[in-house]
Amino acid sequence: MIVIDCEQGTPEWHASRAGVITASMFSTARKYTAGGEIAETAKNYAFRLAIERISGMPLDEGHQTWQMTRGQKLEPEARDHHMQDIGRRVRQVGLVLTDDRKFGASADGAIDNDPEGDGGSEYKCLVSPLELRKAYIDNDYGKFFDQVQGGMWLSHKGWWDFCIYCPALRAINGHFVRWRTRRDDEHIERMSIDLLAFDNLVEEYRIRLVQRFQGDPEAMQAAAALLDPLASPAF
Repeated sequence: MIVIDCEQGTPEWHASRAGVITASMFSTARKYTAGGEIAETAKNYAFRLAIERISGMPLDEGHQTWQMTRGQKLEPEARDHHMQDIGRRVRQVGLVLTDDRKFGASADGAIDNDPEGDGGSEYKCLVSPLELRKAYIDNDYGKFFDQVQGGMWLSHKGWWDFCIYCPALRAINGHFVRWRTRRDDEHIERMSIDLLAFDNLVEEYRIRLVQRFQGDPEAMQAAAALLDPLASPAF
């Protein structure tokens, strides 16, 4: 396991994520059509990563949406509320990568020496009425389940606090809500199989790009290697 100690949203953070299948995108990487084909959104994500693995740089040059910028601005407040809620220190972390740098997770916090063991945290400063309604009314945060389990998988944690911080609901004391999620090894096993297959697609795209523009004879050998059984990621 590789730990990149940098602040989220910085140029170093964006550069470290280039070409990496990140936990926040695990659900996208696992998307399939009703007919069992890889979804277009998954193909597009794989192609983006293939380009980044060639260039070593983020394809979008580190562009952030206003929602991402807002979330990073509010994250310290969310972390403070989390610490008050659980009565323990939440340590800010950067980026965790597998040793082969193919998979990574940017946890929003790490909790050490907890009676339940070491854990992590994810803060979402949601503004989407749909996402807020599903979480607050339906108690459903399934959209982020792969990200949460992925964080535990990559950082070797046993639990994760998924938290929503919505300042607009402060008047009714609904501005901070927390769900403690346990590690689900069966889900992680299924997810890792899908993600290894997705990584093969990324590499297939990368090799085809190199072959097309450089005529690299080794590209065909590398492509053939993709037919080998899937191997577990190196931690």
